[in-house]
Amino acid sequence: METPSWLTTGDFTGAEEPFRLFQAWLTDAEASEPNDPTAMALATVDADGLPNVRMVLLKGVDDRGFVFYTNTESQKGRELEGQPKAAVVFHWKSLHRQVRVRGPVERVSDAEADAYFASRPRGSRIGAWASAQSRPLESRLALEKSVAAYTARYAIGEVPRPPHWTGYRILPVSIEFWHDRPFRLHDRLQFRRLADGSWQKSRLYP
Repeated sequence: METPSWLTTGDFTGAEEPFRLFQAWLTDAEASEPNDPTAMALATVDADGLPNVRMVLLKGVDDRGFVFYTNTESQKGRELEGQPKAAVVFHWKSLHRQVRVRGPVERVSDAEADAYFASRPRGSRIGAWASAQSRPLESRLALEKSVAAYTARYAIGEVPRPPHWTGYRILPVSIEFWHDRPFRLHDRLQFRRLADGSWQKSRLYP
């Protein structure tokens, strides 16, 4: 694939589609961010339309969208089932860059969820069974007892994926790239997905 000119010149506003630009920025972040370059703030809304936001980790991105995994019975899982729309923001402080994504959400396939779950450390797989995420916890000891019980239950063999644990894919309708500039004269580039699946690019005032 031919290298686009914006990759060699460094002027990201010349990019014509968002996913290759995002991959380039993510690669830069992986080289410069001291902790969790894939961390993103995920916003959902509850049944009353009140927003919630928390940090999650990006676990996959391609031309379809942005993937993360969670307990479907958690607060965010319940909110996504009730209102399958979300927004995320990446902020890479070391690079003075930000990316915002928003759009509808769908569950990943069982095959995708199984493959990712199997790649996790064994302790994390046990934790997915042991933690009733977002629900009241009477004590730390209660959590430790639950971990011990599931560790004993799955002492031999593989730890299967819980039926309440899967991934979600945000199908972006808008992706915005922001780069800090002096005197707050920042560069902002927005891509909006059109009905035919193509992207419309616009520069925005900072």
